[in-house]
Amino acid sequence: MKTLVIVSHPDMPGSNSQQFLKESLPVSEDITYHHLETIYPNENINRQAEQALLVAHDRIIFQFPLYWYSSPPLLKKWQDEVLTEGFAYGVGGQALVGKELGLVLTVGIAEQAYQAGGAEQFALSQLLIPYQAVANKVGMRFLAPFAIHQFQYMTEREQQALLIRYQQYMTLPDFSLSARVNWFIEQLEAEAGNFEMDQVIDVIEDLQLEIDEMRLHLNYGGR
Repeated sequence: MKTLVIVSHPDMPGSNSQQFLKESLPVSEDITYHHLETIYPNENINRQAEQALLVAHDRIIFQFPLYWYSSPPLLKKWQDEVLTEGFAYGVGGQALVGKELGLVLTVGIAEQAYQAGGAEQFALSQLLIPYQAVANKVGMRFLAPFAIHQFQYMTEREQQALLIRYQQYMTLPDFSLSARVNWFIEQLEAEAGNFEMDQVIDVIEDLQLEIDEMRLHLNYGGR
């Protein structure tokens, strides 16, 4: 599986979260990092080159900071100019059918603010419906968004756990519990000694929480 990470951020050098994510990407021929503001400083987007990139990859990731409940303007311009009729939709527009669309968002506000009754009044999933609609329009499978809230307040241990989840979002064909466990085992075997014990503990705790939630669901479902 080949993953294309399309990043939009107007101040990449000044963004600690984006620098962290860039450094966290696995070194792999199957992952392409594509920062729009660096490639197109004058915003003159090369449609043919961008469309060729999309065709060559299986999973497309939009990675950006949440600005006024949407993306920075260059990513919107990219969508307008690249996802054209005859390529992405309409007669002959089947180029993206069967591919995946995922979102990686950095959000400056706490997660609990994005819910009914919270400070923002709406869930993040509601605010991101336009991207889900785009995926539906062009025949892509929409992945559950990967939201990073208040990176600047994360502890080192939380950042280490984030790194693992981010790498999984980029590389795993599916996000089932068994797939993530197998991925983690493979990484430990391949890079023995490079993982800190805190990382191992965090991932195990996350997996245990999911197992407990599944058991709870099954118990209630059986009543």
